[in-house]
This record gives sequence, C-alpha cells and structure tokens, in this order.
Amino acid sequence: MTSPSNEACTPSYRLLTASQIDRIHTATLELLETVGVNIRHTGARAMLAEAGCASRKDGTVLIPGQIVADAIQSAPSSVIVYNRLGKKALQLEGRRCHFGPGADLANTYDLEAGRIRKAYLKDVKTAARLADALPELDFIASYAVANDSPFGLEYLDTFRTLVENSTKPVLFTAAGLADLRSIRQMAAAVAGGRDKLRRKPFLIHYCEPISPLVHSAGAIDQLLYCADSHIPVTYTPGMMSGATGPVTLAGALAMGNAEALSGLVIHQLRSKGAPIISGIGMAVMDMARATCIYGCPEYRLILSACADLYRHYEIPVWGTAGVTDAHGLDLQAGMEWGGSLLLNALAGVNLIHDVGYMGQGLIGHPAALVVCDEMISYTRRFLRGFVLDDDHLDLDCIRQVGAGGSFLSAEQTARMFRSEHWRPNLFNRESLAAWAKDGRRDLAELALEKSRAILRHHVPAVLPDSVQDELNRIRQQAQKTLQQRV
Repeated sequence: MTSPSNEACTPSYRLLTASQIDRIHTATLELLETVGVNIRHTGARAMLAEAGCASRKDGTVLIPGQIVADAIQSAPSSVIVYNRLGKKALQLEGRRCHFGPGADLANTYDLEAGRIRKAYLKDVKTAARLADALPELDFIASYAVANDSPFGLEYLDTFRTLVENSTKPVLFTAAGLADLRSIRQMAAAVAGGRDKLRRKPFLIHYCEPISPLVHSAGAIDQLLYCADSHIPVTYTPGMMSGATGPVTLAGALAMGNAEALSGLVIHQLRSKGAPIISGIGMAVMDMARATCIYGCPEYRLILSACADLYRHYEIPVWGTAGVTDAHGLDLQAGMEWGGSLLLNALAGVNLIHDVGYMGQGLIGHPAALVVCDEMISYTRRFLRGFVLDDDHLDLDCIRQVGAGGSFLSAEQTARMFRSEHWRPNLFNRESLAAWAKDGRRDLAELALEKSRAILRHHVPAVLPDSVQDELNRIRQQAQKTLQQRV
C-alpha cells in the first residue's frame, strides 16, 4: 500500500522491482537479437531491413536493442479515446483504469430460453445496449460472434450494431484488411469525416501476433493500417502457457514481451507516435483437461508484471479481468470475476477488457455484465482510498459526540456519508427478515432481473438518418465486392 500524499491514502501495488524489470527487458532483447521473430509480411520485413534488422531465409528477423529502444521512445505515453459524440471517454496512461467487455464469444446465455446457445447478431445488440446503460463500463465490444450474418460481413454487421446501440467507445475486431477499411469508413461516417475521426477516435482495434514468435501477414496488414490511419490499436500476444508459450511464468513473460515489442517496432517504424496499447496475455493450458484457462492466478501474475513493465516503458497497457472459467452465475464466477478485477485495477492496467467472459472465453451472459458492473463499482471505491486531512479527521466532531454518544445525528455524517460509504445496487444488505420477505433472491436472480429491465427500458442515442444511410451504402458496397470475388 502506498500513500502518494499526506492527504490521500490510495491503494496500489507493484509486483516487479526495478532490477527485475531490467532483467526481463534484457532477456527480451536477447530473444529479439538472437532468436528473432518470424515476419510473414514482405513489406514489414523490408521496412525492418531498412531500419537495420538482419533477416534469415525463413522470414525470421533479428531486431537490435537500439531499434526497440527507439520504438519505445516514440510510442505515445498517453492514448485518448472519445465516445461517438466527440467527448473524451478514455485516458489510457499511468495508473488510470478503464473497463469494458471483450469480443467474439461463440456462445451466449439466452435470457428468454434460459440456456446457453450459439451466439448471433442480436446478442451483440443485447450486450451493447446493456453496456451503454451500465455506468461502470467505459467502452463496449461485441461480446458475441454474429454467426447468423452472411459470410464475410460478420465484422461489419457487428461494428454497425455496436455504434447503433451505444455512444461509448468501441473495441472491435476484424477478419482482415478489407473489413478494417470498411469499418474505418463506417467510423468516419459516424464521426463526421476522416479528419474528425483521426482527431477524436472513438474506436480501438484489437489484433494479435501468433505465439510463439510469429507475426502473420494478416495481423501486420491490420497493424500497419491502424498506424497509417492513427486508429488506436492493441497488439498483444495471447499465448497459452505450457502449449504455445513456456510453462514457466518468467519464460512466458520474456517471450510475450518479445512478441509485443516486435509488434511495437513495426507499428512505430511505420508511423512514429501513432497510438498503440501494448501488453501480454497469457492463459494457462490445463494439462489434465487440455482447456485454455482464463481465471487462473498465473494470468493475474503475468498481467501484474506486465503493468509494471509497461509503466516503466511509459506505454499504455492492456489486460483482461472480470473473467471466469465457470459456465454459470455461481460462486466460482464471482470469485474469479471479483479477484481479477481488483488485482488488475490495483496493478494499474489501463485498458481492462473481457469483462463478463465465462467458460474459458467461449460464453457470454447478459447478467454477467450486470454483476461485473457492480464489482467494478466496488473496485473503484476501494481504489479511491480515503482522505486524510483535518476536515476528514474532524476531531472536534468526535469531541462533541464524546464517549458513549452517537454519530448518527452528527453534521459530519449527514454531509459526508454519501461520499465516504460505497452503496451497492445489487449486493444484498437487507436484514435476514427483509431478505426472506423479498423471496430470498440471490445475486444471480437479481442480475437476471436487472438485465431484463435494462433491455426493456433503456433506449440508446439514435444515429442520424444520414449516417444510417451511409452505413447502409458501405455495407452494400462490401457485399458487392465479396460477390465479385466469388
């Protein structure tokens, strides 16, 4: 715990010492200089060669430490993202934390049928409307795969559905460069033009290298396009420790950092100062079940180390939290959601996504977003700490009440209880008798009820008809282009 001043007591933690950061960084540079990364993109290899990198015949590129240092230096220490109304919404820097759901879940919990099923475009709409209404979620993402959209149009339909159903910033994915170009057109239509979108981006693209140590042509195409367009991008490895990454956390951290920093080099060589959010994702391979584990403590340790490392680099850092391997709204889900949210926030991760993930990153649940929203509120209150000044100590108040008195009627209580004490919306604080009278409902029931109420009553801000017409035109053009290719 640290106290940054004598008036504010705010909690945070760091995992790595300065010497440990130096050791990880040195190991990363050794990997990049001696093992290298496989670059499956001719243009990127040529750009790296021109910068002074050596290449092998198999496409492996060796990156000198000075080139890495230059990329770290040129990358911005702060990335600002707006909402679609042009108001600042995310300030990714330092220890500032912002929370939102993740993308592309194959399955979802159906609120009407009461079961898990394949995800569809309507589930993207459900998640966007919920996230738009939930006050602690700072950005939105698809939270589902649009399995019912025509092949080749899934990501365009998803992005359009997101901007139609929320004003919040959008974290989005794309199948390839063609998708990305069309999505940028859509975003420019919403923002009022490409210049306005560049000045006030309301979207963040997510793409990643392939562990171990491979940058695919498709991922680099998207990375370079974002650099050229100044679209904020997260380019973070998503390895599985023991399968696509080392089983030891130290080895996984060094290798993942080599993947992330080599991506940073490519991005910054293309456009110095272009906005990027970096970091390392490391799930664990459960050796007994061959499943990819999100809720494990090892993932939290890697993200904590990553937050320390990238704060040292002064580059905004990405992470995942509010994730569970449970398949339902049970005690395991609550423990893994709450623990991961608190730990990521204490570590100072800037862009915290995948909130509400279930079932090893394969299941979405509308009520999960509601529960996690409450947990984020709790986490933020904890992060705020408490003020230590004369007004808050207020020894005169204690003298006036005296031994055996009551603070219930004290002026300080009436003036400060709302700001000092966190109040939940869902968590139970009723007496046993009141809880029993209300039907003994648990958190899962209340979250389901709140999800349904939001979806019945919340109406997101509507896009102008002229923007809707332009979105229609862009989709129709993309569909025509696809048909011509076939």
